[in-house]
Amino acid sequence: MKALIVIGYHKKDSFNHGIAHTIRKEYESFEKPCTVIDLYDDEFHAAFHAEKNEKLIEKYKKLIKDATHIYFVSPVWWFRCTSMLEGFFDQLFVPGFAYKFRAITKTYGVPEPLLRDKTVYTYLTHGAPALPVHTLYINSVKWRLQLGVFSFVFGWFRPTIRQFFSVPFCSDQKREKMLKIVRKDVEMEVGKWTKDDWFSDLPWHS
Repeated sequence: MKALIVIGYHKKDSFNHGIAHTIRKEYESFEKPCTVIDLYDDEFHAAFHAEKNEKLIEKYKKLIKDATHIYFVSPVWWFRCTSMLEGFFDQLFVPGFAYKFRAITKTYGVPEPLLRDKTVYTYLTHGAPALPVHTLYINSVKWRLQLGVFSFVFGWFRPTIRQFFSVPFCSDQKREKMLKIVRKDVEMEVGKWTKDDWFSDLPWHS
């Protein structure tokens, strides 16, 4: 079991970095390996910069390949993730690595995910309350990610997307409840993995 966290946000004292820190600490408490990609610390360029990004992209591809669990953490900016994380998607989720097209006619094909074996969680923090996001804006942030990005790479509706609302305006107690959800997600995944490891060691398992 190897976890990978990807965060592209410059405010180190933010709730987003609190989420990333919580995930990492949970894995450490279970003595499971967890790597953090901090795109700002790595000086990753959201708009491709060959001299600086090529080596990082190769490094990130290896980390993604090796990971069993991937966690994306981002605030919502203009109904999207941060530009840094969106640049990560643009440059990492490319044909041949993240997906390929399977022909169904001479001129049309369907995307076939190449990273279906990954368990993926995404945590999005909103400044807005839940009601307008779910109604007026038809939860476009979530569905654009799920249908327009992740379906190509990880498969239809496989990633779990959690949304936390009114984060800058809610109480510390409310934010602690949000972090409790994050911890429970990690505990559940570690529990499932540990159970599978135990079962696979049985002599009659095949």
